[in-house]
Amino acid sequence: MSARQIRGRFVKFFQQRHNHEVVKSTSIRPRGDPSLHFVNAGMNQFKPIFLGTVEPNSPMGRLRRVVNSQKCVRAGGKHNDLTDVGRDSRHHTFFEMLGNWSFGDYFKAEACSMAWEFLTQELGLPKDRLYISYFGGDQQLELQPDAQTRDVWLQLGIPPSHLLPFGAKENFWEMGDVGPCGPCSEIHYDHVGARDASALVNADDRDVVEIWNLVFMQYSRELDSSLHPLPSHGVDCGMGLERLVAVMQGSRSTYDTDLFQPLLRAIEQEAMVRPYEGRENEDDAYRIDMAYRVVADHVRALTVCIADGVYPGMTGRELVLRQILRRAVRFAHEILHGPSGMLARLVPAVCENLGDVYPELVQEKEQVMEVIDSNEAAFLGSLAKGRRLIDRTVRALPPDAAFPAHVALSLQRGLGFPQDLVSLMLEEHGRHLEAVDTPPEGMAWKEEGSKENVSQPLNMHVLAELRRRAIPATTDDHKYACQRDGPASYRMDLYEAQVLALHKQDELVETVDVGKVCDVILDQTNFYANQGGQSGDKGLLLSSNQEVLAEVQDVKLCGGYVVHTVCTQQPLHTGVTLCLSVDMEWRFSCSIHHTATHLLSAALCSVIGPSSRQMGSLVAPQHLRFDVSIRRTLTGDQLQQLERVVCKTIQQNHMVHVRELPLEEALRLPRIQSLDMAYPDKVRVVGVGLPEAFLMSSGPLEDVAERGKNATPDDSSCISLELCCGTHVRQTGDIGDFCIVWERQLGKGVSRLQAVTGRKAQQARERGATLSDEVSSLRSRLAIPADTLNAALNLARDAGQLQRAVDQSEMPQWQRRDLQVQLKSLQRHANTVTHKLEHLLASKKAQDLLHHHIDSSVLVGAVDAENISVLVKTARKSCENVRKPALLFSTQPSGKVLLACYVPQESTEQLSALAWLSAVCEQMDGKASGTAVSARGILPTGVGDVFATALTYPGLQLLQSKVSK
Repeated sequence: MSARQIRGRFVKFFQQRHNHEVVKSTSIRPRGDPSLHFVNAGMNQFKPIFLGTVEPNSPMGRLRRVVNSQKCVRAGGKHNDLTDVGRDSRHHTFFEMLGNWSFGDYFKAEACSMAWEFLTQELGLPKDRLYISYFGGDQQLELQPDAQTRDVWLQLGIPPSHLLPFGAKENFWEMGDVGPCGPCSEIHYDHVGARDASALVNADDRDVVEIWNLVFMQYSRELDSSLHPLPSHGVDCGMGLERLVAVMQGSRSTYDTDLFQPLLRAIEQEAMVRPYEGRENEDDAYRIDMAYRVVADHVRALTVCIADGVYPGMTGRELVLRQILRRAVRFAHEILHGPSGMLARLVPAVCENLGDVYPELVQEKEQVMEVIDSNEAAFLGSLAKGRRLIDRTVRALPPDAAFPAHVALSLQRGLGFPQDLVSLMLEEHGRHLEAVDTPPEGMAWKEEGSKENVSQPLNMHVLAELRRRAIPATTDDHKYACQRDGPASYRMDLYEAQVLALHKQDELVETVDVGKVCDVILDQTNFYANQGGQSGDKGLLLSSNQEVLAEVQDVKLCGGYVVHTVCTQQPLHTGVTLCLSVDMEWRFSCSIHHTATHLLSAALCSVIGPSSRQMGSLVAPQHLRFDVSIRRTLTGDQLQQLERVVCKTIQQNHMVHVRELPLEEALRLPRIQSLDMAYPDKVRVVGVGLPEAFLMSSGPLEDVAERGKNATPDDSSCISLELCCGTHVRQTGDIGDFCIVWERQLGKGVSRLQAVTGRKAQQARERGATLSDEVSSLRSRLAIPADTLNAALNLARDAGQLQRAVDQSEMPQWQRRDLQVQLKSLQRHANTVTHKLEHLLASKKAQDLLHHHIDSSVLVGAVDAENISVLVKTARKSCENVRKPALLFSTQPSGKVLLACYVPQESTEQLSALAWLSAVCEQMDGKASGTAVSARGILPTGVGDVFATALTYPGLQLLQSKVSK
């Protein structure tokens, strides 16, 4: 069977024979889970179900039996196979996880039976080659052996010799440090057969491999490490497609399957070495086959990740992907001797192999190739420099000495070499990297993802208790019930609701005292909960006579409940009826920025083109933030054009239409924008610049947005059509104004835009105009030659201060870019003028000094210098003119004393400038820095006349001692 057939049979088996719903693979970027770099298991997208936080009536909340093939990457973080890739024929960074799940439906008996049926009947694997492991108990966890699973397998006919118990390390699976967990049962395959291979199970033997893991979620790990039974059992079964294909195609190596062979042949066409032979370890003397495997694996991972919007960068998952890419570049060019651009030319082979099941790879192929190509070119120069530095350092080391950690750190900081790449290159020299117990500051080799899980106000036990008490999910339809009284004038009437539950310190309570923070669950609410990138509402909970009972600080969704986090100002009780008062200034500001976000997204499509893709957003009262995938950095002209498009739509005061539609119908609309996220069965469609027909509740919608299908930046309206659960203004004119105030690169191909609206946008423009005038004034001042050093220093100082103001002020980003270019030129001109005047002054002061010390063997004296730069130049010129050591000092108006020391190069073996100056500074708590040739120092205020003594003793004493020798 081909890999495509095996994947298809798996999905079809569970879908048609066992009534599983097919759920497509999610993006490799975890949805709302900062604890992960990448999706690393098929169950990641279903964590809300296992954690009990999913809304019961949502599409995900209604899932009971599920099957899919999920894209996974294990690199960085807890599960990291990166350093093992290539060394053997089994490890991968990217792989596909075939999975079947039960959420409160079937359990151990059915899961085991289905797995056995699929392997032995559907695929026809020999039963005598299959070995089953199960949880054999753990005294430390105080858990008994999983006799239930053992008995299930025995009833299915598994011989006792093929049914093996193991401890918690092998057969107890945990989602994380806390959360759902449970015993698991693994199915292992013996490639040899006709023998008793039970002793080789879980022994890391290449001939006996695990192919399927059946996890039975029945416990919850708490913060105190205790285990408690889950309210509802679940099943999480995962099988690596690559290993299963190797078994079905009679190979011990996953690289010998049709998942990799086309790619390995493509590498062979590019490489300048022999074909792939599958050698490992000492049989692979020149690491050629290892390089084949690394490049093949890494190109697959790069293609999948970049197609899903993860680009090589400097933090988090982007940093890990950068590490993968640089590792691939190194093997492709130094071991396989491939030409420049080799990696990008392998991408079509990946797309052809996986594109039918993951169509996004084909859609983003050109973008993937461009990103890989540009990153490969950027690293090739650094690779050659790094190789030379490593070779030179190794040659200078004594035999068997470890490679210095500080050199590895310089490789990381200066050339972008990951630690594992340095270690790998050292292996080829028979060396190892020096161990560092506590790395110095900045020596963190990898940036791990945040260890903090997404904040959930209610844990699974509290949610289960709420449902046991039959407390219904919160009705929040009234969160959109906002009245527009006029331009930029909105109000919400007070809304009555009943307190159904109070939650405090992981417990449900009946009463909360004054001055306490707690969570309030109501039967209904008009507060907007944090979702869709928009901040949750703030406001007040009032009594029937308008007395303030609590201040609402945050609002979140959890398991179908809208959780209001409040600080009480009066005692709160369950069962009481309240009045809800939403902070309309906060809400209106969020609504303005959310509508403006939609306009910005539409403008990006018009200005940049359809290749731009939203990667994330934040809607807050103060500003909006928008992350967008683009092929090239936005120029100043493009930023200005984006503002013009959005502002034009604002000025035209378009109606903002909202319509609720079935998801399938909404996704058929032309130009509809949606994100990689789980949507409910019915969605809100928000449109701007659309015809009145959009407001109709019936009729065909296929032509609704046709007018904007070919929109350009010069069109009279900015067509926007998006799926969105957020709040919006009724008319675009209510936004007032729009200004992009910041733009920066998050990584190659991803830009983050920050914008403000209304009065803040106007203030940003005013600030930009003021700074532009100041830059023009500075240019006029610099056009007049400075006649004194102080005048030149003032100009240079003013240019620096203006540069900082431009860099830090909230102003139009396109204008900031322009002013930064101008200021860079002006600063350079001011510095040139300053340096010329400093040289002239230094020459004159040096001549005066030499006139008074013509017969001295050393030059020691006071100089009236404006700054340390003039003093250093004077010391150098004095020294160079007479080839004598010079130590000069200058008292400043602040009371501090500046010192500069210079020693001729030929005299440094007898006298070090730094040693001489340090001997002086140590006498008076001063500081010195520099080299044997040149040094500078500073003495604190209040030293008075004492420093003159220090210049003669021990400074001169030390000098004369050195000279006499």
